[in-house]
Amino acid sequence: MPDLSVLYQHRGTRAVQRMVEFAPSTGGLALWVNHHDLPVDTEAPAVMTDGNTVFYGVEFEVMPLEDQVGLVAHEVLHIALRHPQRFLDLRRQIGDVDLQLFNICADAIVNSTLGHLTWLRLPASSVYLDQLLGRVLQQKLDVEAALLEWDVEKLYRAIDDRPEQQQNGRQQKPGSRSQSGGEASEGGAQGDGAPKSDGTQERPSSRQDGPKSSKVRELGGQTQQDLAPSEEAQGAPEAEAEQAREWSERILRGHAGDGAFSMLRTLIADLAKTRTPWEQMLRTQLARALARKPDISWSRPSRSYIANQGRAGPNRRLPFEPGFSPTKNVPRLAVIVDVSGSIADDLMERFAREIESISRRQEAGSILIIGDDKVRSVTLFEPGKINLRDIAFTGGGGTDFTPLLEEAGKHRPDIAVVLTDLEGPANLRPRFPVIWAVPEAYAAAVQPFGRKLTLS
Repeated sequence: MPDLSVLYQHRGTRAVQRMVEFAPSTGGLALWVNHHDLPVDTEAPAVMTDGNTVFYGVEFEVMPLEDQVGLVAHEVLHIALRHPQRFLDLRRQIGDVDLQLFNICADAIVNSTLGHLTWLRLPASSVYLDQLLGRVLQQKLDVEAALLEWDVEKLYRAIDDRPEQQQNGRQQKPGSRSQSGGEASEGGAQGDGAPKSDGTQERPSSRQDGPKSSKVRELGGQTQQDLAPSEEAQGAPEAEAEQAREWSERILRGHAGDGAFSMLRTLIADLAKTRTPWEQMLRTQLARALARKPDISWSRPSRSYIANQGRAGPNRRLPFEPGFSPTKNVPRLAVIVDVSGSIADDLMERFAREIESISRRQEAGSILIIGDDKVRSVTLFEPGKINLRDIAFTGGGGTDFTPLLEEAGKHRPDIAVVLTDLEGPANLRPRFPVIWAVPEAYAAAVQPFGRKLTLS
């Protein structure tokens, strides 16, 4: 039988033991993450993380214990606060996100959270939140107040003043996805067992630093980039939402358990927000609308009426109570696709997969209506069968939802889902409920009626 004490040893073992000794609850967060030693010949910083695992470079071994503890605690909080995953989420929302700037913002929050502890030592070049706010945004806040106000997304948006790059002689549309996707990672490990960051881009962004971005980059220029976001490490939206919820609960319980000895200076605004995935919300809303409901039958009484023989006590008749009969109506789902807008292929794939799964599960008939300012095509599908995979998004035309909704109303659906960017009028409010499924780039648009569901 192998020696388990050796099997589960890694370069950060002593540091984790010290964390648990001084802060049993919040230090114990390190026991929930994976730890992996990189090969000796791998070029890597002392520590780095992809959001699930702490990777140790060979440089880590020669550091004093206090420095090791500071680095491990730093990486554990990056994981607990879901910083690598949140970088990927922000990149999906706004397109071009600079990984180095985001990393410095995340480091500032984590370092300020740990700065009150005396049993660990952070690097001398560490950036702190109050320092960054004072030098870059000219805001004078003490550390506790800053931690209660700023999260990493808000901080990044405030300091990223890089002008939008020009494409084909015109300004890039705000919120649209650039081809670059993020700033190139510097010094990211690419050896065996090292995470390969999907937050990098194939070529550097052409956007130049503004005054704020330049100051932030200069402020964090001496710190090692330790975030290596990976799409593979993030997983499915439902799984990531559950992970964010679990980590938030662990942090809250740990902070309450350690009290004054907690690794968190205070409960901070940067706790990962738990958001229900849009897939789950779409399933719930459509399942309710498409569920088969029994019809009231006045031709026969209910069972309780028969059991009481239509009376309540001697000489007292009950009012007739109708019974129920199984409905024969097949629920119908109308899917309206606005082809005037531009929908990313991966988002369309996920949307199609969800609609097809719901239609099959509910055994619902489907009407697929494709159009822009007029109806281009109408396709009827048998219950449980619908195909959205072959829709061609032409893009660039105008939109009027009125004829599309009128066409849907002819088929008397139980509910309609409109995949659109919401840029167009709707001069008809149908009797059936409507869900507007909107890409995240257009999340601020206001729907004319019904419910809006943001697809991220």
